[in-house]
Amino acid sequence: MQTNVVYSIAKKEIMDNIRNKWIILVAAMFAILTLVVSYFGSLGTSGWQNLGNTISGMTELGSFLISIVAFMLGYATIIGEIERGSMSSLLSLSANRFEIVVGKFLGLGAVLCLTILFGYGVAGIVIAFNVSNVDYLEYLIFIGLTMIFGLVFLTVALFFSTVFSKRSTALGGAIFLWFLFNIILPIVFVGLLATTIDFTKVTTESTLAVPGWYFVLNLFNPISVYSSLIGITIGPVQSSTGSGLIPNPSWYSTGLLMGVSLAWIIVFFILTIWRFQRKDI
Repeated sequence: MQTNVVYSIAKKEIMDNIRNKWIILVAAMFAILTLVVSYFGSLGTSGWQNLGNTISGMTELGSFLISIVAFMLGYATIIGEIERGSMSSLLSLSANRFEIVVGKFLGLGAVLCLTILFGYGVAGIVIAFNVSNVDYLEYLIFIGLTMIFGLVFLTVALFFSTVFSKRSTALGGAIFLWFLFNIILPIVFVGLLATTIDFTKVTTESTLAVPGWYFVLNLFNPISVYSSLIGITIGPVQSSTGSGLIPNPSWYSTGLLMGVSLAWIIVFFILTIWRFQRKDI
């Protein structure tokens, strides 16, 4: 693998997205939303919340937004260049398909991670000036875990960019995948759980005796893995779905959940290379 070729492709992806300006607007949106959540708090009462409460409030909202950004970055990165004809030109030079995938992943991954770092970082600095007893390490861990979460969806988007034959259908696929992970799977899993548990008997003071298969199923949804990882590493996560009533099992550990997240990245990165090697251009 030629390092200069990979670097050139990664640099091109970074510069293209910076020139488009939209990624800068996304970073600003992350910062503004974080500040709004921190100031108004989880119950709508005004006043700056500490970083721990801010993390709790931002985890679910952030997962919705970051998955969208990751899909928008990656859904057309392969098929888009094929449609424009620039992929043939790139392959006719010194780049091979493996180097193209690596370069695009590194470039788009850098754009995504810098967006998260800037958006959450600027908001964290502002919050730190307005509250006491700031746990900077905890907030940095949150940003790091969020970056890994974003890379999961980026690799999924890259893979599906090699599956579809048109940019328009790739966009439709990205929209479906967002709904699948954010809405469909949680509803299906909770629906299956409801067949074994009577939720009407659950109160805010009680905890559910949840069967192990439910937590195994949640490992197949990176959003659930991310939320559980934040909850175990940093603290309880607020949820509009009431999932806060379902405690994580004892066998959920930081190592397991990190391993699952990294497995998502590695598996879909390998699948992207495999599929792209076999794709007609």
